[in-house]
Amino acid sequence: MKHHAINYVEFAAKDLGSTEVFFHRVFGWDFTPYGPEYIAFSGSGLEGGFYQADKMANVNSGSALVVIYSEDLECSLEEVQKAGGTICQDIFAFPGGRRFHFLEPSGNELAIWSDK
Repeated sequence: MKHHAINYVEFAAKDLGSTEVFFHRVFGWDFTPYGPEYIAFSGSGLEGGFYQADKMANVNSGSALVVIYSEDLECSLEEVQKAGGTICQDIFAFPGGRRFHFLEPSGNELAIWSDK
């Protein structure tokens, strides 16, 4: 643990089961259930969890954007789609790389970027 470092992130999820399957399939994250309304994840570079709620995070409502790194952006986009994710902003360039935004099955918006 590092003093004042971001240590954990939590998301709302209306469908914990689908969210767990999606993140495990696409990114290989591991999950630990803590009762029927909470699952923790690890293996993502930053640990966190999903709690049962009908809310979702998206940048249009002012949410922070969690961005995941990929060595092969096109492959990651394909894997997100195969696992049931929705692309909400297609691949675009920005200073330093390229990225796309997606919605996971519970509707939370995240992004994947690459420097290639």
